[in-house]
Amino acid sequence: MTERTTCLDPDPCDWRSRKIHVRPHRRYATIELDRDGYADTAKARGHAPELPTTYRNAVGRVRNASIDRIWYDDYQGNFFENDGPSWVTLSVPFTHVEATIETLRAAELDHDYSRLHALADRLELPVDAWLAPGERELVRGVDFDTTPNAFLRFLRGKAKKCGVRLNGRATVGSVWVRPTLSPFHKQLREQFPKRYPGWVDRWTGYIEPEDAPIRPWVGGRSQEFSYGATPVQFRAVEAPNGNDCPCGMKLHEPWEDDRTHTDHHTAWALGFRVPKNLMWLEDLAVVTSQSPIAWRKLAHQIARIPQRENRYDFNSWAHLGESEATPDNVRAYLLKANERVIGFLNAHDTEQHRGWDLADKSQYGDEDDTLRPRIGLVWVADVYRRQGVGAMLVRALADDFGCQVRDVSWSTPISDAGLRLARRLSPEGIWIS
Repeated sequence: MTERTTCLDPDPCDWRSRKIHVRPHRRYATIELDRDGYADTAKARGHAPELPTTYRNAVGRVRNASIDRIWYDDYQGNFFENDGPSWVTLSVPFTHVEATIETLRAAELDHDYSRLHALADRLELPVDAWLAPGERELVRGVDFDTTPNAFLRFLRGKAKKCGVRLNGRATVGSVWVRPTLSPFHKQLREQFPKRYPGWVDRWTGYIEPEDAPIRPWVGGRSQEFSYGATPVQFRAVEAPNGNDCPCGMKLHEPWEDDRTHTDHHTAWALGFRVPKNLMWLEDLAVVTSQSPIAWRKLAHQIARIPQRENRYDFNSWAHLGESEATPDNVRAYLLKANERVIGFLNAHDTEQHRGWDLADKSQYGDEDDTLRPRIGLVWVADVYRRQGVGAMLVRALADDFGCQVRDVSWSTPISDAGLRLARRLSPEGIWIS
Protein backbone atom coordinates (compact mmCIF):
# COMPACT_ATOMS: atom_id res chain seq x y z
CA MET A 1 0.00 0.00 0.00
CA THR A 2 1.31 3.42 -0.95
CA GLU A 3 0.39 6.90 0.19
CA ARG A 4 -2.48 8.50 -1.67
CA THR A 5 -4.86 11.45 -1.44
CA THR A 6 -8.52 11.50 -2.42
CA CYS A 7 -10.40 14.76 -2.95
CA LEU A 8 -14.00 14.71 -1.65
CA ASP A 9 -15.27 17.96 -3.17
CA PRO A 10 -15.88 18.32 -6.92
CA ASP A 11 -13.29 19.95 -9.16
CA PRO A 12 -11.42 22.18 -9.00
CA CYS A 13 -9.56 20.48 -6.15
CA ASP A 14 -7.66 23.20 -4.32
CA TRP A 15 -6.64 24.11 -0.77
CA ARG A 16 -10.28 24.68 0.24
CA SER A 17 -11.35 21.16 -0.70
CA ARG A 18 -11.78 18.36 1.79
CA LYS A 19 -9.31 15.54 1.24
CA ILE A 20 -8.58 12.09 2.64
CA HIS A 21 -4.92 11.13 3.02
CA VAL A 22 -3.86 7.49 3.42
CA ARG A 23 -0.45 6.91 5.01
CA PRO A 24 0.62 3.29 5.56
CA HIS A 25 2.79 2.27 8.50
CA ARG A 26 4.33 -1.05 9.41
CA ARG A 27 1.34 -2.46 11.33
CA TYR A 28 -1.53 -0.17 10.33
CA ALA A 29 -2.56 2.72 8.12
CA THR A 30 -3.47 6.28 9.11
CA ILE A 31 -6.58 7.73 7.49
CA GLU A 32 -6.53 11.51 7.78
CA LEU A 33 -9.50 13.67 6.80
CA ASP A 34 -8.12 17.09 5.88
CA ARG A 35 -10.74 19.77 6.57
CA ASP A 36 -8.27 22.58 7.26
CA GLY A 37 -8.91 24.77 4.24
CA TYR A 38 -12.61 23.85 4.21
CA ALA A 39 -13.01 24.86 7.88
CA ASP A 40 -11.14 28.15 7.36
CA THR A 41 -13.34 29.03 4.39
CA ALA A 42 -16.52 28.19 6.34
CA LYS A 43 -15.36 30.30 9.27
CA ALA A 44 -14.58 33.25 7.00
CA ARG A 45 -18.14 33.08 5.63
CA GLY A 46 -19.62 33.12 9.11
CA HIS A 47 -20.44 29.42 9.35
CA ALA A 48 -19.48 27.20 12.27
CA PRO A 49 -16.81 24.68 11.17
CA GLU A 50 -17.22 22.49 14.28
CA LEU A 51 -18.12 18.85 13.79
CA PRO A 52 -21.54 17.77 15.12
CA THR A 53 -21.46 15.88 18.40
CA THR A 54 -23.00 12.80 16.76
CA TYR A 55 -20.22 12.88 14.17
CA ARG A 56 -17.48 13.11 16.78
CA ASN A 57 -19.04 10.37 18.91
CA ALA A 58 -19.18 8.05 15.92
CA VAL A 59 -15.54 8.83 15.04
CA GLY A 60 -14.58 8.16 18.66
CA ARG A 61 -16.20 4.74 18.57
CA VAL A 62 -14.29 3.82 15.41
CA ARG A 63 -11.03 5.16 16.84
CA ASN A 64 -11.30 3.21 20.11
CA ALA A 65 -12.31 0.00 18.36
CA SER A 66 -9.60 0.23 15.68
CA ILE A 67 -6.84 1.00 18.21
CA ASP A 68 -7.91 -2.00 20.28
CA ARG A 69 -7.82 -4.11 17.14
CA ILE A 70 -4.27 -2.98 16.28
CA TRP A 71 -3.05 -3.61 19.83
CA TYR A 72 -4.76 -7.00 19.69
CA ASP A 73 -2.60 -7.75 16.63
CA ASP A 74 0.55 -7.33 18.80
CA TYR A 75 1.33 -3.65 18.13
CA GLN A 76 2.67 -2.02 21.32
CA GLY A 77 3.09 1.62 20.30
CA ASN A 78 0.95 4.72 20.69
CA PHE A 79 -1.17 6.70 18.25
CA PHE A 80 -1.76 10.32 17.28
CA GLU A 81 -5.40 11.37 17.61
CA ASN A 82 -7.30 14.31 16.16
CA ASP A 83 -11.04 14.80 15.76
CA GLY A 84 -11.55 18.14 14.10
CA PRO A 85 -12.73 20.54 13.10
CA SER A 86 -9.68 20.87 10.83
CA TRP A 87 -8.47 17.28 10.96
CA VAL A 88 -9.93 13.86 11.70
CA THR A 89 -7.34 11.13 12.18
CA LEU A 90 -8.03 7.40 12.41
CA SER A 91 -5.53 4.54 12.69
CA VAL A 92 -7.01 1.35 11.28
CA PRO A 93 -5.84 -2.14 10.23
CA PHE A 94 -5.01 -2.49 6.54
CA THR A 95 -8.06 -4.68 5.92
CA HIS A 96 -10.39 -1.81 6.91
CA VAL A 97 -8.75 1.05 5.02
CA GLU A 98 -11.23 1.18 2.14
CA ALA A 99 -14.24 0.83 4.44
CA THR A 100 -12.94 3.68 6.58
CA ILE A 101 -12.54 5.94 3.55
CA GLU A 102 -16.09 5.25 2.43
CA THR A 103 -17.55 5.84 5.89
CA LEU A 104 -15.74 9.18 6.20
CA ARG A 105 -16.92 10.15 2.73
CA ALA A 106 -20.53 9.35 3.67
CA ALA A 107 -20.21 11.24 6.96
CA GLU A 108 -18.76 14.33 5.29
CA LEU A 109 -20.89 14.55 2.14
CA ASP A 110 -24.17 12.87 3.17
CA HIS A 111 -24.05 13.40 6.97
CA ASP A 112 -24.61 9.67 7.28
CA TYR A 113 -22.99 8.52 10.51
CA SER A 114 -24.58 5.10 10.61
CA ARG A 115 -21.72 3.67 8.53
CA LEU A 116 -19.23 4.82 11.15
CA HIS A 117 -21.19 2.99 13.83
CA ALA A 118 -21.41 -0.08 11.61
CA LEU A 119 -17.64 0.02 11.07
CA ALA A 120 -17.09 0.34 14.82
CA ASP A 121 -19.32 -2.71 15.36
CA ARG A 122 -17.18 -4.74 12.94
CA LEU A 123 -13.94 -3.61 14.60
CA GLU A 124 -14.99 -4.02 18.22
CA LEU A 125 -13.57 -6.99 20.06
CA PRO A 126 -15.53 -9.07 22.62
CA VAL A 127 -13.44 -7.74 25.52
CA ASP A 128 -16.35 -7.95 27.98
CA ALA A 129 -16.78 -11.64 27.19
CA TRP A 130 -13.05 -12.31 27.50
CA LEU A 131 -12.95 -10.59 30.90
CA ALA A 132 -16.11 -12.21 32.23
CA PRO A 133 -15.65 -13.95 35.60
CA GLY A 134 -14.80 -17.63 35.69
CA GLU A 135 -11.96 -19.96 34.86
CA ARG A 136 -11.90 -20.87 31.17
CA GLU A 137 -9.67 -21.62 28.20
CA LEU A 138 -9.70 -19.31 25.16
CA VAL A 139 -8.57 -21.28 22.11
CA ARG A 140 -6.62 -19.78 19.24
CA GLY A 141 -8.59 -19.88 16.01
CA VAL A 142 -11.87 -20.20 17.90
CA ASP A 143 -11.93 -17.38 20.46
CA PHE A 144 -9.04 -15.29 19.12
CA ASP A 145 -6.74 -15.15 16.09
CA THR A 146 -3.48 -13.55 17.19
CA THR A 147 -0.64 -15.37 18.97
CA PRO A 148 -1.35 -16.52 22.55
CA ASN A 149 1.39 -14.34 24.06
CA ALA A 150 0.20 -11.25 22.18
CA PHE A 151 -3.40 -11.99 23.12
CA LEU A 152 -2.53 -12.42 26.80
CA ARG A 153 -0.56 -9.15 26.77
CA PHE A 154 -3.54 -7.35 25.23
CA LEU A 155 -5.95 -8.84 27.77
CA ARG A 156 -3.72 -7.83 30.67
CA GLY A 157 -3.81 -4.21 29.48
CA LYS A 158 -7.61 -4.21 29.15
CA ALA A 159 -8.01 -5.91 32.52
CA LYS A 160 -5.79 -3.33 34.21
CA LYS A 161 -8.03 -0.53 32.96
CA CYS A 162 -11.00 -2.31 34.49
CA GLY A 163 -9.20 -2.86 37.79
CA VAL A 164 -9.32 -6.60 37.22
CA ARG A 165 -6.56 -9.11 37.86
CA LEU A 166 -6.45 -11.49 34.94
CA ASN A 167 -4.73 -14.61 36.40
CA GLY A 168 -3.80 -15.65 32.87
CA ARG A 169 -1.37 -18.09 31.29
CA ALA A 170 -0.56 -18.66 27.62
CA THR A 171 -0.07 -22.16 26.22
CA VAL A 172 0.91 -23.31 22.73
CA GLY A 173 -2.55 -22.85 21.25
CA SER A 174 -4.69 -21.22 23.92
CA VAL A 175 -4.85 -18.78 26.82
CA TRP A 176 -6.22 -19.67 30.25
CA VAL A 177 -7.84 -16.77 32.13
CA ARG A 178 -9.60 -16.29 35.46
CA PRO A 179 -10.48 -12.59 35.88
CA THR A 180 -10.98 -11.51 39.49
CA LEU A 181 -11.66 -8.15 41.12
CA SER A 182 -9.48 -7.14 44.04
CA PRO A 183 -11.16 -5.65 47.13
CA PHE A 184 -9.11 -2.47 46.67
CA HIS A 185 -10.34 -1.77 43.13
CA LYS A 186 -13.88 -2.66 44.13
CA GLN A 187 -13.74 -0.19 47.01
CA LEU A 188 -12.12 2.48 44.84
CA ARG A 189 -14.78 2.29 42.14
CA GLU A 190 -17.64 2.22 44.62
CA GLN A 191 -16.31 5.28 46.46
CA PHE A 192 -15.73 7.31 43.27
CA PRO A 193 -18.47 6.32 40.79
CA LYS A 194 -18.02 9.52 38.75
CA ARG A 195 -14.49 8.44 37.84
CA TYR A 196 -15.74 5.15 36.43
CA PRO A 197 -19.07 5.76 34.70
CA GLY A 198 -20.89 2.63 33.62
CA TRP A 199 -18.73 0.32 35.70
CA VAL A 200 -20.52 -2.81 36.88
CA ASP A 201 -19.10 -5.37 39.32
CA ARG A 202 -19.45 -8.73 37.58
CA TRP A 203 -16.77 -10.57 39.56
CA THR A 204 -17.55 -10.28 43.27
CA GLY A 205 -19.53 -13.24 44.54
CA TYR A 206 -19.09 -15.26 41.35
CA ILE A 207 -19.27 -19.01 41.98
CA GLU A 208 -17.66 -21.44 39.58
CA PRO A 209 -20.10 -24.04 38.17
CA GLU A 210 -19.42 -27.67 38.97
CA ASP A 211 -18.56 -28.50 35.35
CA ALA A 212 -16.06 -25.60 35.01
CA PRO A 213 -12.81 -26.57 33.24
CA ILE A 214 -9.79 -27.15 35.44
CA ARG A 215 -6.59 -25.44 34.40
CA PRO A 216 -3.72 -27.94 34.02
CA TRP A 217 -1.16 -27.51 36.80
CA VAL A 218 2.30 -26.70 35.45
CA GLY A 219 4.12 -25.97 38.69
CA GLY A 220 4.39 -22.83 40.80
CA ARG A 221 1.76 -21.74 43.25
CA SER A 222 -1.05 -24.23 43.65
CA GLN A 223 -3.49 -21.93 45.43
CA GLU A 224 -4.57 -18.31 45.64
CA PHE A 225 -3.44 -17.01 49.03
CA SER A 226 -5.55 -13.83 48.74
CA TYR A 227 -8.80 -15.68 48.23
CA GLY A 228 -11.35 -14.53 50.81
CA ALA A 229 -8.96 -11.97 52.27
CA THR A 230 -10.23 -9.01 54.28
CA PRO A 231 -9.84 -5.63 52.50
CA VAL A 232 -7.17 -3.30 53.82
CA GLN A 233 -8.56 -0.44 55.92
CA PHE A 234 -7.59 3.18 55.25
CA ARG A 235 -7.46 6.18 57.58
CA ALA A 236 -7.27 9.91 56.89
CA VAL A 237 -4.13 11.48 58.38
CA GLU A 238 -2.00 14.56 57.74
CA ALA A 239 0.82 13.09 55.66
CA PRO A 240 3.83 15.21 54.54
CA ASN A 241 2.97 16.76 51.22
CA GLY A 242 6.16 18.60 50.31
CA ASN A 243 6.85 18.60 46.61
CA ASP A 244 10.51 19.65 46.47
CA CYS A 245 13.32 17.12 46.14
CA PRO A 246 16.92 17.87 47.24
CA CYS A 247 18.07 17.20 43.67
CA GLY A 248 16.28 20.35 42.55
CA MET A 249 13.29 18.80 40.82
CA LYS A 250 9.72 18.32 41.95
CA LEU A 251 8.81 14.97 43.43
CA HIS A 252 6.13 14.66 40.79
CA GLU A 253 5.29 16.95 37.88
CA PRO A 254 1.91 16.20 36.19
CA TRP A 255 3.36 16.83 32.73
CA GLU A 256 6.52 14.73 33.21
CA ASP A 257 7.05 11.01 33.36
CA ASP A 258 8.41 9.71 36.68
CA ARG A 259 11.41 8.49 34.70
CA THR A 260 12.54 12.11 34.19
CA HIS A 261 12.94 12.72 37.90
CA THR A 262 14.38 9.27 38.52
CA ASP A 263 17.12 9.71 35.91
CA HIS A 264 18.03 13.18 37.15
CA HIS A 265 17.99 12.12 40.80
CA THR A 266 20.22 9.14 40.06
CA ALA A 267 22.76 11.37 38.31
CA TRP A 268 22.59 13.89 41.17
CA ALA A 269 23.08 11.23 43.84
CA LEU A 270 25.48 8.76 42.20
CA GLY A 271 27.02 10.80 39.40
CA PHE A 272 26.43 11.12 35.66
CA ARG A 273 27.05 7.89 33.76
CA VAL A 274 30.05 8.12 31.44
CA PRO A 275 29.01 7.77 27.76
CA LYS A 276 30.33 4.62 26.15
CA ASN A 277 31.72 6.49 23.14
CA LEU A 278 34.33 8.38 25.24
CA MET A 279 37.81 6.99 25.77
CA TRP A 280 38.49 8.00 29.39
CA LEU A 281 42.13 7.19 30.18
CA GLU A 282 42.58 8.69 33.70
CA ASP A 283 40.22 9.57 36.53
CA LEU A 284 40.36 13.34 35.94
CA ALA A 285 39.59 14.88 32.54
CA VAL A 286 40.10 18.55 31.64
CA VAL A 287 37.64 19.77 29.01
CA THR A 288 38.20 23.08 27.21
CA SER A 289 36.27 25.06 24.61
CA GLN A 290 38.49 23.39 21.99
CA SER A 291 37.80 19.82 23.11
CA PRO A 292 35.80 17.38 20.91
CA ILE A 293 32.10 18.10 20.92
CA ALA A 294 31.28 14.85 22.75
CA TRP A 295 33.32 16.04 25.75
CA ARG A 296 31.82 19.53 25.66
CA LYS A 297 28.31 18.06 25.53
CA LEU A 298 29.14 15.90 28.53
CA ALA A 299 30.28 18.97 30.48
CA HIS A 300 27.05 20.74 29.54
CA GLN A 301 24.92 17.78 30.69
CA ILE A 302 26.72 17.56 34.02
CA ALA A 303 26.44 21.32 34.58
CA ARG A 304 22.66 20.97 34.31
CA ILE A 305 22.60 18.94 37.54
CA PRO A 306 23.85 21.77 39.83
CA GLN A 307 21.83 24.23 37.76
CA ARG A 308 18.63 22.40 38.73
CA GLU A 309 19.74 21.69 42.28
CA ASN A 310 20.52 25.35 43.04
CA ARG A 311 17.98 26.78 40.56
CA TYR A 312 20.51 28.84 38.63
CA ASP A 313 19.23 30.81 35.66
CA PHE A 314 21.97 29.68 33.28
CA ASN A 315 24.07 26.62 32.61
CA SER A 316 27.68 27.20 33.68
CA TRP A 317 28.99 25.46 30.55
CA ALA A 318 27.68 26.82 27.26
CA HIS A 319 30.46 26.01 24.78
CA LEU A 320 28.52 23.75 22.40
CA GLY A 321 29.22 25.50 19.11
CA GLU A 322 32.33 25.37 16.97
CA SER A 323 35.64 24.58 18.60
CA GLU A 324 37.38 27.87 19.46
CA ALA A 325 39.84 29.23 21.99
CA THR A 326 38.61 31.65 24.63
CA PRO A 327 40.74 34.56 25.94
CA ASP A 328 40.15 33.51 29.56
CA ASN A 329 40.92 29.80 28.98
CA VAL A 330 37.54 28.36 30.02
CA ARG A 331 37.81 24.75 31.19
CA ALA A 332 35.94 22.10 33.15
CA TYR A 333 37.41 19.43 35.39
CA LEU A 334 35.49 16.14 35.37
CA LEU A 335 36.26 13.50 38.00
CA LYS A 336 35.24 9.90 37.30
CA ALA A 337 34.60 7.05 39.75
CA ASN A 338 32.68 3.79 39.23
CA GLU A 339 32.06 4.73 35.57
CA ARG A 340 30.21 7.89 36.60
CA VAL A 341 31.22 11.54 36.66
CA ILE A 342 31.04 12.35 40.38
CA GLY A 343 32.76 15.77 40.41
CA PHE A 344 32.63 18.89 38.24
CA LEU A 345 34.55 22.16 38.48
CA ASN A 346 34.14 25.02 36.02
CA ALA A 347 36.95 27.61 35.90
CA HIS A 348 38.62 30.33 33.84
CA ASP A 349 41.55 32.73 34.27
CA THR A 350 40.94 36.35 35.18
CA GLU A 351 42.42 39.45 36.87
CA GLN A 352 41.07 41.96 39.42
CA HIS A 353 40.64 40.15 42.71
CA ARG A 354 40.21 41.14 46.33
CA GLY A 355 41.34 39.36 49.44
CA TRP A 356 38.85 38.16 52.06
CA ASP A 357 39.57 36.68 55.49
CA LEU A 358 36.35 34.59 55.36
CA ALA A 359 34.99 36.25 58.50
CA ASP A 360 31.26 36.98 58.47
CA LYS A 361 30.43 40.56 57.40
CA SER A 362 34.11 41.48 57.13
CA GLN A 363 35.23 43.91 54.42
CA TYR A 364 37.11 42.84 51.30
CA GLY A 365 40.76 43.78 50.91
CA ASP A 366 42.54 45.86 48.30
CA GLU A 367 42.34 45.07 44.61
CA ASP A 368 44.92 42.76 43.04
CA ASP A 369 45.39 42.45 39.27
CA THR A 370 47.38 39.19 39.25
CA LEU A 371 46.20 36.60 36.76
CA ARG A 372 44.63 33.78 38.74
CA PRO A 373 42.42 30.76 38.05
CA ARG A 374 38.86 31.53 39.10
CA ILE A 375 36.38 28.88 40.26
CA GLY A 376 32.97 29.38 38.69
CA LEU A 377 31.21 26.34 40.15
CA VAL A 378 32.04 23.17 42.07
CA TRP A 379 29.63 20.24 42.18
CA VAL A 380 29.97 16.79 43.73
CA ALA A 381 27.47 13.91 43.51
CA ASP A 382 25.48 13.59 46.72
CA VAL A 383 26.87 10.27 48.01
CA TYR A 384 30.48 11.52 47.52
CA ARG A 385 30.06 14.79 49.41
CA ARG A 386 32.15 15.52 52.54
CA GLN A 387 34.76 13.03 51.37
CA GLY A 388 37.33 15.47 49.95
CA VAL A 389 36.19 15.31 46.32
CA GLY A 390 35.65 19.08 46.06
CA ALA A 391 39.06 19.74 47.61
CA MET A 392 40.62 17.34 45.12
CA LEU A 393 39.13 19.30 42.22
CA VAL A 394 40.37 22.66 43.59
CA ARG A 395 43.88 21.26 44.11
CA ALA A 396 43.83 19.92 40.53
CA LEU A 397 42.93 23.40 39.28
CA ALA A 398 45.76 24.98 41.28
CA ASP A 399 48.31 22.38 40.13
CA ASP A 400 47.18 22.76 36.52
CA PHE A 401 47.68 26.54 36.69
CA GLY A 402 50.94 26.28 38.62
CA CYS A 403 49.94 28.07 41.81
CA GLN A 404 49.07 27.33 45.42
CA VAL A 405 45.54 26.53 46.54
CA ARG A 406 45.44 29.80 48.54
CA ASP A 407 46.08 31.73 45.30
CA VAL A 408 42.94 30.40 43.58
CA SER A 409 40.13 32.95 43.20
CA TRP A 410 36.49 32.20 43.98
CA SER A 411 33.56 33.76 42.17
CA THR A 412 30.88 35.44 44.25
CA PRO A 413 28.36 34.89 45.67
CA ILE A 414 29.76 31.79 47.39
CA SER A 415 27.28 29.19 48.61
CA ASP A 416 27.36 27.79 52.14
CA ALA A 417 28.92 24.56 50.86
CA GLY A 418 31.50 26.61 48.94
CA LEU A 419 32.40 28.59 52.08
CA ARG A 420 32.96 25.39 54.03
CA LEU A 421 35.23 24.11 51.27
CA ALA A 422 37.14 27.42 51.07
CA ARG A 423 37.69 27.54 54.86
CA ARG A 424 38.97 23.97 54.82
CA LEU A 425 41.43 24.61 51.97
CA SER A 426 42.55 28.13 52.89
CA PRO A 427 41.63 28.98 56.48
CA GLU A 428 43.68 32.21 56.45
CA GLY A 429 41.58 33.71 53.64
CA ILE A 430 40.86 33.52 49.92
CA TRP A 431 40.78 35.67 46.82
CA ILE A 432 37.38 36.55 45.43
CA SER A 433 36.28 38.11 42.16
